[in-house]
Amino acid sequence: MKKAGKKLWFIADAYYDSQSNHQPSHESVCVLNTSEVNAVITMTLYFEDRPKMKGFVSHCKAGRTHHIRMDKIKSKSGEPVPQDTPYAIVVESDVPVVVQYTRLDTAQAEMALMTTMGYSE
Repeated sequence: MKKAGKKLWFIADAYYDSQSNHQPSHESVCVLNTSEVNAVITMTLYFEDRPKMKGFVSHCKAGRTHHIRMDKIKSKSGEPVPQDTPYAIVVESDVPVVVQYTRLDTAQAEMALMTTMGYSE
């Protein structure tokens, strides 16, 4: 199988909603690592009205997928992803990976699921 992916990915529209209807809303950065080497994933968050947040780190094992739940990850300094604030994510990996973003919005009884591929360079 051909090894797929890129080392740099962009997700321009992210949002972690604090409102929920019986189950929490959440979002995930979904990573696919087709290589034979474990991947170290680092994320930087960008905002409209505040400085960027760095130091979000996760891992994706070789030949595996990993769904990085943004409601569960914290930066190296212990900061969580802020809720109710639009932001963008720059995802960097030390090996080529494929990145997809998924958001489950449970703020209303009619839940909404959105997913999109990240943009890579």
